Amino acid sequence: MNPETISDSKQRNVVLLADHEQVTITWTRYVQGERGPDLHVHHEHTDAFYILEGELLFELGPDAEQTTVGPGTFVAVPPFVPHSFTAASDEDARWLNFHAPDRGFAQFLRTGARWDSFVVPDDGVRPASDAIIVGPGIGERLRTGRRELLIKGDLDDLCVVEWELDGPFTGPPLHHHALNVDAFYVLEGELEVTIGGEEHTAEEGALVAVPPGADHTFNHRRDDPARVLNVHAPGRGFADTLRQMAD
Repeated sequence: MNPETISDSKQRNVVLLADHEQVTITWTRYVQGERGPDLHVHHEHTDAFYILEGELLFELGPDAEQTTVGPGTFVAVPPFVPHSFTAASDEDARWLNFHAPDRGFAQFLRTGARWDSFVVPDDGVRPASDAIIVGPGIGERLRTGRRELLIKGDLDDLCVVEWELDGPFTGPPLHHHALNVDAFYVLEGELEVTIGGEEHTAEEGALVAVPPGADHTFNHRRDDPARVLNVHAPGRGFADTLRQMAD
């Protein structure tokens, strides 16, 4: 899908990049001090964030424990963990947000319809320690040829992996995933993604989301390095596949 602007103001921008049953992906910008929703929980999906620029202050758990994170940090909030967030740095905060599975989030953005988001109940919630916070340069590091991988999040709902490509890299043969969305967000450089025989060049800041059942592959043909965020939703053992492929 083409990017769909949800809000565009001095205080914040929200752009819908991908809308699938398995995952909805948005790009967001907040100015300093701009606050997200009040402390809340989700019952049936993971709410995850990858910080691109600036800082976000998260409030997590029933006591709203505070932690501030910056670029390159991955945060995953499982069901029933209370959470909220505020832009905390002098510069604007920009991040990717993943709701996996969607559970009505995209429709909520468009129309304000009810979805899987609730006020914090008096009991039955999970502690802040159940949230996953993985800082920049941290994660399970693997290497396949000229592609270095950093597994940032390996969850049932989604798997998030950073790639560093230090030159030309040939991807796998054309293939498809029966149940998974396979998405590529270019952090630096560019990536060629082929879907159904049609090649797309994704440059920095672009997202390509491949729906279930679509034949696809990817290649990096340039000598220049590139960095890519690869997202599989649901995870369905994708991290194990990467471990088996590692040199």
